[in-house]
Amino acid sequence: MEYLYLCIGVGLLFTILTRFVQVRYLKDMVILLFNGKSSESGVSSFQALTLALSGRVGVGNIAGVATAIAFGGPGAVFWMWFIAFIGSASAFIESTLAQIYKVKDKENVS
Repeated sequence: MEYLYLCIGVGLLFTILTRFVQVRYLKDMVILLFNGKSSESGVSSFQALTLALSGRVGVGNIAGVATAIAFGGPGAVFWMWFIAFIGSASAFIESTLAQIYKVKDKENVS
């Protein structure tokens, strides 16, 4: 249970420190998503989004949402949205750190 409070606290901290990045860059996100330009490695913004979503969303998440709504009712939807909003700031920080500290592997270049 302590981990739940820790995750919510860290998510709120990242939300405040990034000045609500979830809302501030929404317009820029949509523009870049449908821009259609590929990077040097050949992955467009839309392809990167679908790749990231495929790693995060699975059958368990879909069944989990249905089960939460069945047991918790409409209030469960509010709390899922709240946690998703707070968690997106943590995901933003995680992705930013991954881009800063990534190392290219020169042996397996295709």
